[in-house]
Amino acid sequence: MSGLPSFRAVMLMIIAVLAITTATGGIVVIMGDDLVKTANEPVRGQATPRARKPAPRLDQIVPSAEPVKEPVKEFGRGGPGVTVTPPRVLAVAAGTVPAKTRLALGGLAHVEKAIVVDAGALKVSGTGLNLLAVDPAAFRSWTPRQVADEPGVWSALARGEWVADAGTVRKYGLILGAMYQVDGGPTLRLAASATLGLKGVDGLVSADLGRSLGFAKDVAVLLHGKPGKISESGVRKLLGKRAQIVMLDAAHRTAREEQPRATVNVGRPGSYLELYQAAATRCPGLSWTVLAAIGQVESGHGRNNGPSSAGALGPMQFMPATWKHYGVDGDGDGKSDIWSPYDAVPGAANYLCANGAGQGGEKLRKAIWFYNHSWDYVNKVMGIAEAYARTYA
Repeated sequence: MSGLPSFRAVMLMIIAVLAITTATGGIVVIMGDDLVKTANEPVRGQATPRARKPAPRLDQIVPSAEPVKEPVKEFGRGGPGVTVTPPRVLAVAAGTVPAKTRLALGGLAHVEKAIVVDAGALKVSGTGLNLLAVDPAAFRSWTPRQVADEPGVWSALARGEWVADAGTVRKYGLILGAMYQVDGGPTLRLAASATLGLKGVDGLVSADLGRSLGFAKDVAVLLHGKPGKISESGVRKLLGKRAQIVMLDAAHRTAREEQPRATVNVGRPGSYLELYQAAATRCPGLSWTVLAAIGQVESGHGRNNGPSSAGALGPMQFMPATWKHYGVDGDGDGKSDIWSPYDAVPGAANYLCANGAGQGGEKLRKAIWFYNHSWDYVNKVMGIAEAYARTYA
């Protein structure tokens, strides 16, 4: 008697497999990692990569792009030209500080340097933030050395972007590179985070942007001098009883304490998970999981960037003609690069949004169909997106 299974047994096995595949929609997801397998062939005709072992999670995959040259208008590194003068006192007056008062502040005992800048409060998704509006070149020396020496911080301000205090980023879970809608105002890109050392200040914007946001002119005063020596009462006498005064060098006035080390983080999300989440903020209503699903199908999150047989390029597989219209400079490096994930993923969000993806439902499905004209492709993307939503809930 032969050891091979009978023809009837083989057919029963095949029918059982087909039934299982149909019941699950053709998609099998291994939860807990970033491996998504599909029974469908890739729509663009690309070969399905063979995965011998579980792929890393989205929060473990670091996007990579070739180094870019700094644009001509970028700020340079610090050094001999930047003498750091850390503020010892931060005060916010009830109104504009007159020129006469500024001179008097600079003449106080132990005050070696003074600056007056604009300030204002705004809300982002209902969360109140206190910001200073500054001239990047003039304000650079008022930050810790590590921050002053980072050109990305000051170039971001010059471009009209937002730099948040590192503590604010941690407190509210903000994402670098994300677009944040100001309540009743414009959308701002969070380009960098830095330890500013300014108690009560959540971030910086440029003076020009501050004016457009309606910030109060010349109300915030910073004073530099010998630590622990500037008189709080002297400052209050000049600014009035309603002024808010913060002695930033309080540690020097009591027991000596080691100051926290300054940190700075500029521009680019550290993982594909953060990149998809940041890019999705460009299209209100669009889930980051849709972008992640497209990134998985198109290139395996940058592991197979093409070109495809149809001529699509980069981690999100854009056709060059489409990229010309919808590509964006996602990381503020001065150019939109179809090969860079930092530009390609926000570009995909831009393209989907232009086709109504933010409205959800059938509008979302139609937007995905525009990305690749196949309803099988749409179903595949939606299935993977749902799996990501469960995995990263």
